Amino acid sequence: MPVVDVHSHYVPQGWPDLADVCGGSDWPSLRVDSATAATIMLGEREFRPITDACWNADQRLADMAIDGVDVQVVSPTPVFFAYGRTAAQATAVAGIFNDLALEITAQQPDRLIPFCQVPLQDAEAACRELDRSIANGHRGVEIGNHVGDADLDAGGVIEFLQHCAETNVPVFVHPWDMPTSPRLDRWMAQWLVGMPAETHLSILALILGGGFDRLPASLRIAFAHGGGSFAFWLGRADNAWHERGDVVQGLSTAAPSSYIGRFSVDTVVFSDPALRLLVDTLGAENVMMGSDYPYPLGERPAGDVVRRADLTEADRGAILGGNALRFLN
Repeated sequence: MPVVDVHSHYVPQGWPDLADVCGGSDWPSLRVDSATAATIMLGEREFRPITDACWNADQRLADMAIDGVDVQVVSPTPVFFAYGRTAAQATAVAGIFNDLALEITAQQPDRLIPFCQVPLQDAEAACRELDRSIANGHRGVEIGNHVGDADLDAGGVIEFLQHCAETNVPVFVHPWDMPTSPRLDRWMAQWLVGMPAETHLSILALILGGGFDRLPASLRIAFAHGGGSFAFWLGRADNAWHERGDVVQGLSTAAPSSYIGRFSVDTVVFSDPALRLLVDTLGAENVMMGSDYPYPLGERPAGDVVRRADLTEADRGAILGGNALRFLN
């Protein structure tokens, strides 16, 4: 059984000046610091230092060999989504980065599986870019967990997810654009607290907003970072659904736990008890190994928490690869 990492990211080694291509300002750019290091810039502000593992397929494959990973899903870095721009601008950016992603994965197309990005703020444009990208060699799509104040149960997002189900394209949901405040600007609290909360909220939106009830069960959708805090607080959500249904039920037709099996999560949770909670709550069949490679908050070696956890060998094999093979079709 091959070992599959469903959660990794890329950044191209360079791209056209997005202000020239799209208009506007404060677009992401890349400041090259050395042959193996660069910094993602937002306008004049430093956003994130990165290494050549983001674009160098040889380095990526070497690290996969060290970690015992056979196949890696390679997804966009969310800072490039451009959901806050016009649909035309976001479409142009998606096209640029989706084409550049294929250059990175072309060296080993059976081992490096590209997922595209789409202009999610416009359902029709998102569907068109998805179809174009799949025709060109992408195997799935990564989306952010919200578009402004619209969550995953918004009409346009549901329309796009229905198209993904109809075209048999897997969807990976990644949190992004977390709220800011002085309380969240310390200690990377946006990443340590905001990201898990964002993902939890988005899973609830698909449940309580009636999203899953409007979507076919054939949709293959997975959430990053273990689904955030959702599994830990599922009992609280069920209790609220039953005890305060007048407020909590929303458009859902059943309690939140009834939707277990409609989505998967990755294993980027780092601790044995957290992984055990995911397996006990969501079922081993709904958990897939992920690493968040190549970023510092990711897991190295990839899959370490799965390999050392107290799991049956059948569950370990399913989480390390079998479930992902089904997810990727």
